Amino acid sequence: MRAFHPGIDRKRDFSGLAVKSGASLDIVEIEPLGKSQELFDITTGTGDFIANGVISHNCYARPSHQYMGFSAGLDFETRLFYKKDAAAHLREELNRRSYICSPINLGANTDPYQPLERKLGVTRSILEVLAESHHPVTIVTKGALVVRDLDVLARLAAERLVKVFVSVTTLDDELKRRMEPRAASPRARLAAIGKLAEAGIPVGVMYAPVVPAINDHELEAVLEASAAAGATAAGHVLLRLPGEVRDLFHEWLDLHFPDRAQKVRNRIRELRGGRDNDPRFGHRMRGQGPWAELLRRRFDAACRKHGLVSGRAEPLSTALFRPPSRTPGQMELW
Repeated sequence: MRAFHPGIDRKRDFSGLAVKSGASLDIVEIEPLGKSQELFDITTGTGDFIANGVISHNCYARPSHQYMGFSAGLDFETRLFYKKDAAAHLREELNRRSYICSPINLGANTDPYQPLERKLGVTRSILEVLAESHHPVTIVTKGALVVRDLDVLARLAAERLVKVFVSVTTLDDELKRRMEPRAASPRARLAAIGKLAEAGIPVGVMYAPVVPAINDHELEAVLEASAAAGATAAGHVLLRLPGEVRDLFHEWLDLHFPDRAQKVRNRIRELRGGRDNDPRFGHRMRGQGPWAELLRRRFDAACRKHGLVSGRAEPLSTALFRPPSRTPGQMELW
């Protein structure tokens, strides 16, 4: 694994600069929901966002690598971008007079507990700034390294300022090795859920991505095991195949599951209105048609059976927020 950050410091700061692109910014479709809903744009530059706490699980990490000029395949597997002074930039941002406190998500674009985090400590430094400023944060990870930060997370949890979702894709070690070869084992993820719960940190399970004819049969077992470990909430996201990911997925499918590759392709297209991918928000997470409806009913039934909260949960508090000290370790007078 190789890590990169700009060699010229001034190039790290994009504040106030226009980001130019030839991409189309036209509105593709407007779909009435029949209700009002508050949306939070995390400005990923890829057209995806978090809305009302629904998280698009790692579905644009590979495309964002390509957006930066690298390949969505091998480069994604071997090169990792990180912001060396992320905590300092965050501290500066939280001290702006114009800043309005709203929950921050770690793990929207890619996992905040990459193996390299053990050495770099970028995620921990961010959490420390958020804890200092009493700022709410949500985390999505498939990394067992999250338990390293139990002390900081417990401080946040004591003030109702944090929620953690651990992604559990399968309970099958062999399937995990095929789907997520460098991620923590299913046993390690369940253990992480248990340790978070024991420390009083609200923790849920994210069953994602759901891949038809590959891991969908494990839905009930994953939710049962996660609830037994200490999870109190659950979410699920259907596999998405944006342009940069589609061909890679098909190659992976032919290599690892040639016996059912066409069945998987057909089911995905059935779920996506005849296409490999449906970019519409509200559809892309869950799919459409009889199979998607069956999956939703199975998920809801399993959540009820095991006492897991699904859907919109109680929001994190923003009432305690106060700007952090401008210098780490410096005391403020209030």
